[in-house]
Amino acid sequence: MAQSTGSKKIKTAVFISGTGSNLQSLIKFSKLKKSPISIEMIVSNNAKSKGLAFCKIYKIKKEIFNFKNQSTTEKELLLKLNKNKIDLICLAGFMKILSKNFIKKFKGQILNIHPSLLPKYKGLNTHEKAIRNEDEYSGCTVHFVNSKLDSGKIIIQKKVKIKKNDTAKSLAKKILVQEHKLYPRAILKIFTL
Repeated sequence: MAQSTGSKKIKTAVFISGTGSNLQSLIKFSKLKKSPISIEMIVSNNAKSKGLAFCKIYKIKKEIFNFKNQSTTEKELLLKLNKNKIDLICLAGFMKILSKNFIKKFKGQILNIHPSLLPKYKGLNTHEKAIRNEDEYSGCTVHFVNSKLDSGKIIIQKKVKIKKNDTAKSLAKKILVQEHKLYPRAILKIFTL
């Protein structure tokens, strides 16, 4: 019988706002024997987020916070994270900016995946910007979160070639495929000694 390595895995919370496709790839990754993480909690600022369906499918605890009052919400959120002994937060299409205070107070690490080759195109509409500027490449980046938007230390990046006929939509699709592979690779890179 296979021995359970559950106790050694890093307790992780994934924060989402939308469809949760990166969340799904992280959940699948977390089930692998070589994976250093176990996903204990899914947090969303959007009660209608499609990604919340994965809570039911994979029996993972879900927490919804509306962020109307950010400081109150973040206090509650920190309590929940501490109570569940969360050491790693993975932001996966989470559309709220966490405060400096939250980032400072959270004792673990926070990772984010961003759909551009940082430091290029921080923030939103990255694919439109890359196409408008006639870039040859775009891609995605997994980075540590610090108090400046999309400015934390880069862990790993993947380049994607932009074709002449690419639109923001077709580019987004191509990059998303790579995001699903890159996030697990970044986690392995950090936590595999």
